[in-house]
Amino acid sequence: MFELLPQAPPDAILGLAEAFRQDPSPRKINLSVGVYQDEQGRTPILECVKRAEERLLARETHKSYLPIEGHAGFAGHVQKLLLGADHALLREGRVVTAQTPGGTAALRVAADLLKRHFPQARVWMSVPTWANHPAIFKAAGLEVATYPYLDRAGRGLDLAGMLEGLSQATTGDVVLLHACCHNPTGVDPTEEQWAQIAQVVQQRGLMPLVDFAYQGFGQGLEEDAAGLRVLAGAVPELLVAGSFSKNFGLYGERVGALTVVTPDREAAQRTLSQVRVAIRTNYSNPPLHGAAIVACILDDADLSGLWQQELAAMRQRIAQMRALFVATMRRKAPQHDFSFLQQQRGMFSFSGLSNLQVDELRTRHSVYVVGNGGRINVAGMTPSNMEALCDAIAAVL
Repeated sequence: MFELLPQAPPDAILGLAEAFRQDPSPRKINLSVGVYQDEQGRTPILECVKRAEERLLARETHKSYLPIEGHAGFAGHVQKLLLGADHALLREGRVVTAQTPGGTAALRVAADLLKRHFPQARVWMSVPTWANHPAIFKAAGLEVATYPYLDRAGRGLDLAGMLEGLSQATTGDVVLLHACCHNPTGVDPTEEQWAQIAQVVQQRGLMPLVDFAYQGFGQGLEEDAAGLRVLAGAVPELLVAGSFSKNFGLYGERVGALTVVTPDREAAQRTLSQVRVAIRTNYSNPPLHGAAIVACILDDADLSGLWQQELAAMRQRIAQMRALFVATMRRKAPQHDFSFLQQQRGMFSFSGLSNLQVDELRTRHSVYVVGNGGRINVAGMTPSNMEALCDAIAAVL
């Protein structure tokens, strides 16, 4: 049977990473794959993670399975990060969390849960959105619909268009929202705009599914959760797919979580039982090590403080690279204005480069950028590669 299988196309982003690895140019620059990099172009292991692993290694006594829903201490910390330590929803027992292998698995478990119990629900997502979003929900058998997100210039939020698009959704549909650091655009709603979005979601009877992959990479841990908390105050139930790949640097450990807010304590426990079913028939239970690292850090005041310092340093480096890029492009191509990049948040931005320009960057300058808007990973910029990068972009403009 396998002899008849056609060749599958490469992943739009991971395929670029493979092409970058094979590029022999000593000046090659990778702004495609969404991983944080330091000024040396490395994805570092945080010091707080190293210290936590030392403690775990010294005291661990087994390698047994976790429960289906994962590490209990980790789940408690996830809920506090999302909603705040003393949120009423937590006191009322309306929130349940299951650990998952990364944020992608959290999305897939949510998709399977929705397909099993709400098969007629459509999942509405922004145009553009993370390239894997539609594929995940279609693979689960759900119908995908879209709403506008960017303005005509491709640099800011089209709130009116977004709200008009969501007004086409019907009661019981699901709306996928990015909590912060929108991937791939870096364009986020303000807290006031979140309130308007929440009002439409509430009025239309929609179920929010919030993808929260970058908490702490935008403006700060609390600030980045503002939109989620606005939604949690406006609707009786929602889902959150979280990831700790970026803010703890735990990409290879695949640490994520699916959190569900329900109308009451009893509904929460029934929902968790169904989440367990979705997990059991998928990967059975999650891996231990990454969640144990996160729990160890957040259990300890000193390690938690160190983590927040390291997270702030990563966030500040990204902001500095945005500013340096804008200043350098102002010198290299003064007729083109890239100042909008400094209003955007997180690792990603749409550069506005055409597909033709993106191809020319790769083939002539060994600069790797994702097409369809020219999505760039700002964390791939460094002081040492900035001149060459901006020379290449100026050449293709």
